[in-house]
Amino acid sequence: MTWWKGLIAALLVVGAGAITFGGLRERPPAPTEVQLSKARKGTITRTLAGAGKVQAATTVKISSNVSGELTELLVKEGDRVTKGQVLARVDRRRIEAAAKQANAAQSAARADITLAQVDVDRTTREQARVKGLVDKGMASPAELERAQSDLDAARARVSAAQQRHAQAGATVDEARTQLANTTLVAPIDGTVIELSREVGERVRGSDLSEDVVMTIAALNAMEVEIEVGEHEVVHLAKGQRSEITMDALEGQAFEGTVVEVAQKALIKNPGTEAEVTTFPVKVALATRPPGVLPGMSAEVRVFAETHNGAILVPIQSVTVRPEKSLPDAPAAVPGDGTSLSAGKRGEQLAKVVFVVDTTMKATARKVRTGIASDTELEILEGLQEGDRVIEGPYRTLSKELKHGDVVTEGKGGPGGPRGRQS
Repeated sequence: MTWWKGLIAALLVVGAGAITFGGLRERPPAPTEVQLSKARKGTITRTLAGAGKVQAATTVKISSNVSGELTELLVKEGDRVTKGQVLARVDRRRIEAAAKQANAAQSAARADITLAQVDVDRTTREQARVKGLVDKGMASPAELERAQSDLDAARARVSAAQQRHAQAGATVDEARTQLANTTLVAPIDGTVIELSREVGERVRGSDLSEDVVMTIAALNAMEVEIEVGEHEVVHLAKGQRSEITMDALEGQAFEGTVVEVAQKALIKNPGTEAEVTTFPVKVALATRPPGVLPGMSAEVRVFAETHNGAILVPIQSVTVRPEKSLPDAPAAVPGDGTSLSAGKRGEQLAKVVFVVDTTMKATARKVRTGIASDTELEILEGLQEGDRVIEGPYRTLSKELKHGDVVTEGKGGPGGPRGRQS
């Protein structure tokens, strides 16, 4: 029986050794769980987004050109007005008095012309009579010269009277204009969106500063002004189709068109590290949505450029890796769309997509990218239609995954939920 005990002990020792050896032996790493997608061929549109405020395409501030008390206010906020409609009146008594004075001065100037013309007629006859006497030798040349001087002086007085009459006429025209300016009329069809003065208040007419009585806006034509960065504005042009959504009208989207791209930049915090350069862009709504008012917040998406038949991948599937970490990767050419300028310590970074083959190994493939939409990115070089690419999780794809790693498809693959994970 002793040898049985020895055999059992030997088997136990061998088993323990085998277990120890198996535990010490290096095991292959577990596959990394990823989400997969396929490169597809389709249509992609470059989309640029921005936030802004709704405003009327045409807004006019009504102010008075004359000073005085506001005696009538014929509209209220929210009223629709038509071009030429009387909106308000300013006290005109002082200006009427000035107009009467100007008319009187003009009449006096007209009478002066008549009187001066009578003198011209008289001196003309006198000059002719003296000339006849001189021709007969009955008067001296000096008398003729004196008669001619009197005639010239009379004609000069007529000219002066005519000038005074013209001056008085200009004063009358100015007085009439001032009288007309006491009545404020609508220059456009629109809606009164603000009243700044009340009846009885004094308005100030000045060429140096405006004293706004009310504001009229043409609410039938609305637009949204957004600010676009300098790297995006180069892709914008008048006439591009846009989509506009508003916080106040949740779940609705409205058609729009780019109508103006500013040629002058807005520079905030110039000369500092926080300097930002943007360009104002105006997008007009095709029609005014019911209930939309100036000042409402809006989001604008401009569809700037469309490519058909492009190779597309999820936008999060494109990541970067150091050039030196890629197998047999040719040196990047700056500006060719395959690389970024610098990483840590000035190392060159390449744009890559991890492609999965039949062995479920991840291959880092260098790509050249084109335009991007909200969810997809165009691949110009490096992929073919149908290639299986890794699109997540975000942390795994952006930092942890390496060329040659074995992967397994997780729940976020085809048929499962997608999205960036961190």
